[in-house]
Formats: sequence, C-alpha cells, structure tokens
Amino acid sequence: MSLNKFEVVITVIESGSLTKAGEILGLTQSAISHAIASLEREFGFSLLTRGRSGISLTSNGERLLPYMRETLRCHKRMKQEVFAINGLEVGTVRIGTFTSVSTQWLPGILKRFQDQYPAIEIKLMEGYYDGIESWIQTGEIDFGFVSLPTTEDLEWIPLKKDQMYLLVTEEHPLYKEERVHVSRLAEETFIMPKTGCDNDIQRLLAQYQIEPRIKYEVGDDHAIIAMVQNGLGISILPEMILFRLPANIRMIPLEGEHYRSLGVAATSFSKQSPAAKRFLQCVTDWVNEQQASFRQTNRS
Repeated sequence: MSLNKFEVVITVIESGSLTKAGEILGLTQSAISHAIASLEREFGFSLLTRGRSGISLTSNGERLLPYMRETLRCHKRMKQEVFAINGLEVGTVRIGTFTSVSTQWLPGILKRFQDQYPAIEIKLMEGYYDGIESWIQTGEIDFGFVSLPTTEDLEWIPLKKDQMYLLVTEEHPLYKEERVHVSRLAEETFIMPKTGCDNDIQRLLAQYQIEPRIKYEVGDDHAIIAMVQNGLGISILPEMILFRLPANIRMIPLEGEHYRSLGVAATSFSKQSPAAKRFLQCVTDWVNEQQASFRQTNRS
C-alpha cells in the first residue's frame, strides 16, 4: 500500500478531476487512473465514483479519507523531523485564512518567515470562518486563522481582540454620535455579512435581541463598505477591515467595547509538523510585536 496512492486520491478529490490532479502531481491521467485502480484492488472496493457533477468519494471512500490524510500528515511530520535532526528546515505548511488576516497580517508574517526559513513552502487557502474550521477538521490544512470561540473539538490560541465599529455615511442621523449603543440599531436598514463569513456580528445582535431590517447579505467586506458608501444601509465591521475608508463613511465605536477575538486553531498543536510549529511561532511573535508597538504608540 503506497503513500503515493493516498496522495493521488486526495489530490483528485481536492482538484475535482483526474486531469487537474495529474497536472498538480506531474503525472499522466493514465498514471492517476492506474494508481486509483490499484488501491481499489488492494482494498477490495471502489473509492471514487464518476457522475455528471464530476468525481466524488463513495461512502467507503469517505470513511477512509480521514485515515489517508492522517497517514500522510504523520509521514510528512516524520520526514520533517529527520530533516530537523540533520539541521535542515524544510517542508510545506497549509494554512487557512480570511480576508482581513490576509491583508493586514500575512504579508509581514510571510516576509519574516521566508527570510528565516526559505526552504519551507507556505500554501494559503482563503475562505470564511466555517469553511476554515471544516478544512482543519478534515485535515486539508494544518491550522487556520479563526474567530473565537471555535468548535469544541479544536484547540486554539488567542491572538488579538479586534474592536467592532458601526459604519454610517455623513447623511445618516447617527453620523455625529461619539458612541452608539447596539439597541439603537433595531429599526435601521442593515447590510449583513453572510452566515459563516462573519458570525461575530450575528452574535452581537443576538446578544441584544436585535433584529435589524436586513436589506442585503453579502460575503465580501469591501462590497459591504461600498454599499454603505452608497447609502444602501448601515453595517458593523471589525477594525482590521476598516482601512482606507471612503471619505463619506465614519466608523463609530459601539458602547460596551465589543470586539471579535482572533486566533489560530488546529486539531492538535502538539502534533504539528516542525515546519508548522516554526510558522506558528512566527505568527504569535509577529502579532505580539505589532500589538506592543501599537500600545507604545498610543502611550506616546
């Protein structure tokens, strides 16, 4: 039973086709098909099924996929440990991220990490909160940036409290307010982030039993800002997203110091590969330094 065959099956499922999997792995479609057929003969049942919507796992394939992923992860950790013993820092780390982290944090973190560990490859998968948690659970990524709290079966490390702000245009009656209580938003026309991409706002409104008049549900933060800019409603977004706002939008603090709590999550931090542990350390160091610098600037 070859580890390469496990990698073929996983790559086919992730890419959605034999052709794409072959391009990723540098194999012909015939070689991909042969590897899958060989593994199916060893197991005695089919792993993949082909339909109009593409290739998918059979019920037996779904049962075995987590074991294939875990086997490959263990093999990857062992290889990296061997390299570490020999004084070499190599490997691949898969990370889940979302827009504000990708924009505000990752450029600085990746620059520092690549300077220190040029032979370690970082692969990013960008999505929404729920998707990132799912990728962690299925083993598609080593760990991911999340909004806390996360699901109970994941371990997590807190990184930053990101304050929430109300966004209004200069024509809005609340524009000149210094602070706004959430209860005042009950009758407002609201632009809501889609479920799964920013659950923090939904939790905040539910805390005060507020049901605003939701006019649009949007998955992109910048689209929400553009809609507010054009007077289509108001919204609430975290501070990390609110850079270079249009001139006619004001961000107003909410009474009560409401925030989203950002962190990283994994199925197990102790079982991370040496390369992943190096990157995690770089993340926490960088974020802590940024926050210390911010506090020092504010005191000055």
